[in-house]
Amino acid sequence: MHQRLRNTFSAMLALAICAAPCAARAAAGSLAPIRVGMIEGMSGPFANAGEAVERNIRFAIEQVNARGGVRLPDGKHPLALTVFDNKQGVEDSLLQFKQLSDQRIPFVLEGNSSAVAGALVEAINKHNARMPDNRVLFLNYSAVDPALTNDKCSYWHFRFDANADMRMHALVEVIKSDTKAKSVYLIGQDYNFGRQVAKAARQQLAAARPDIMIVGDELHPIGKIKDFAPYIAKIRASGADAVITGNWGNDLTLLVKAAKEAGLSVKFYTFYANSLGAPAAIGDAGVGAVRAVAEWHPNVVDGVSNSPSDAFYRSFRQRYPQPKDDYLFLRMDVMIDMLAAAIERAQSTEAAAVAKALEGAQYKSQFHEANMRASDHQLIQPLYVAVMQKLAGGGIRFDNEGSGYGFKTERFLAPATTAMPTTCHMLRPK
Repeated sequence: MHQRLRNTFSAMLALAICAAPCAARAAAGSLAPIRVGMIEGMSGPFANAGEAVERNIRFAIEQVNARGGVRLPDGKHPLALTVFDNKQGVEDSLLQFKQLSDQRIPFVLEGNSSAVAGALVEAINKHNARMPDNRVLFLNYSAVDPALTNDKCSYWHFRFDANADMRMHALVEVIKSDTKAKSVYLIGQDYNFGRQVAKAARQQLAAARPDIMIVGDELHPIGKIKDFAPYIAKIRASGADAVITGNWGNDLTLLVKAAKEAGLSVKFYTFYANSLGAPAAIGDAGVGAVRAVAEWHPNVVDGVSNSPSDAFYRSFRQRYPQPKDDYLFLRMDVMIDMLAAAIERAQSTEAAAVAKALEGAQYKSQFHEANMRASDHQLIQPLYVAVMQKLAGGGIRFDNEGSGYGFKTERFLAPATTAMPTTCHMLRPK
């Protein structure tokens, strides 16, 4: 990794205070920009998730541009983001990809839907075979379907988020060491992701703690349940002392709040309890009970207020000061940094050359390490399981979105311990 990538965090705070967008444009020179296109849901009921991604990508791009841009043989080029609204649908995503490729944008970013990611992988495979002079590289920041780096892996696809099996492995590691855990209830949304989470939980619990009984396994309609009291009654009747769920949004917050209202004391192991709006909506019901897994969170460093991690988080908050905008994904910053470094190593923006440079690439900052596994293009990085706490008296320095609630690390898993086997048989272009 270039030395300047390792030393960016000390300059972040000053950059943010000095009006980052203007500074970035001034620093990056006047050569033609290297374009990246983001295909994401920017309208509809989950538009806030797309907006959060855009903020993160722009923040990461501004940092690259502020240090001069990306060096190619003719000089340093700025990165430039173009956003394509897929309205959260597969067909619209394919239409937007056609527009992106017609504009000869070499890099596509997407992540908030594994269904969309799967469709894009297929479309990009066909497009790149048909148009070798206009190939596209797909950088995935959130689509966690394990198949994307297993039987459906592609040379043109790189994932920067831990997949669902990796996230489940982190949660199971915590459950495994909990001597009080005797029975688990699985509940999730009735679509492909919810079924994947339940399958992974069953398989991994059986291997790690065969003594733990799975006393319930239930799927419910996604986004349609207003009252989870009947589900909580089933969980109570099962005798479960822990719940594993891949639920997100209202399906997560209403589930946890229903448990609190019913006086049911169980531990919730979740994928996304730290996501947009969830901590505020869950409130006191989640303190000490709700856990989430992520590659980073603002309180990863205990009691060190001047850590590089803190500086990174504070620079983002300076750039986006509104509480509603307080949702930072470290993996998106890592993704843009690694892309910029790969372009420089390749000395080209051609997709195949950049893919070759990304394979096996290492990333190292003052508080995060990762490597892009060449065999399946899955980023291997640390994972944290964190438990929800109150800002006041909870031993944390930062809350989420001004809610008064945040997360405290319960278990850190080093990169080597988060890796999972892959069945990928990568077909590389000749």
